[in-house]
Amino acid sequence: MDDSTDRPLAGITLRLLSGILFTAMLVCVKAVSTAVPLGQTVFFRSAFALLPIVAFMAWRREFPRALATRRPAGHLLRSGLGAAAMFASFAAVARLPVAEATLLAQLAPVAMAVGGVLLLGERFTLHRVAALALVLGGVAALVVPDLGAGQQEGHASGYALGILAAVLTAGALVTVRRISRTETPASIAFYFVLVTTLAGLATLPLGWAAVSGPTLALLILAGLFGGAAHICMTLALRYAEVSRLAPFEYVALIWPVLADLAIFGLAPSAGFLLALPLVLGGAGLAALEGRRVRWPLRR
Repeated sequence: MDDSTDRPLAGITLRLLSGILFTAMLVCVKAVSTAVPLGQTVFFRSAFALLPIVAFMAWRREFPRALATRRPAGHLLRSGLGAAAMFASFAAVARLPVAEATLLAQLAPVAMAVGGVLLLGERFTLHRVAALALVLGGVAALVVPDLGAGQQEGHASGYALGILAAVLTAGALVTVRRISRTETPASIAFYFVLVTTLAGLATLPLGWAAVSGPTLALLILAGLFGGAAHICMTLALRYAEVSRLAPFEYVALIWPVLADLAIFGLAPSAGFLLALPLVLGGAGLAALEGRRVRWPLRR
């Protein structure tokens, strides 16, 4: 493996940066959620995400050459599932603390492992059973105390939307696995953002809010942060193995917790603290299945 792909420090740094950028995107989305309709937020987040993605592709001399496709139907399915996941995810963020919505997104790798069994004929291994059990336990730890305490209805719908977003994301990732044999990562990212932009625009007849000043700036920043985060994550996975990056999923949850505390004045709940290691442990098991962790040689 040459230096262009085996650069673990660069990969870890980019993974940490992507976590900060994703959190910044969700903070912007949550901040405008009471003033801006969901579809309008999806439109701005997707449209302005195109700018850093296209700029990055141009810098790598992949635009527009990398957009050629042999699987338009596959792109449409992947992008449709991804767009639905974005709608559900943003709706969950509007109802939940950023940290809890981010934690629920970690269900996607486990849902993807189950989807591989149901849709791709993969084996339902003991590894996957353990991952599923951990994640289900984490979800129960997060959701049951709030429901038992009679929390507001918005929390219950937020949990449901967060879980739905994770399942839809898993479906999109399973589709990516199928089409990536012939399609470039650049084309997959570009067509996804393009379709979500059009999906958001389609909600215009339902009524959009007149925005200006700080609200408009937050909507634009949501898109720029989201596009930049995607680029950082893509490069991180290129420079470092998944097994090296997996421990930093825990670090990535620090930023949403800090954002909730500093910006929204929300402390993490006891259910969140209990669910955190269970969900991330299950997600880690699902992501690392079949991969051998390479320990450094002793000298």
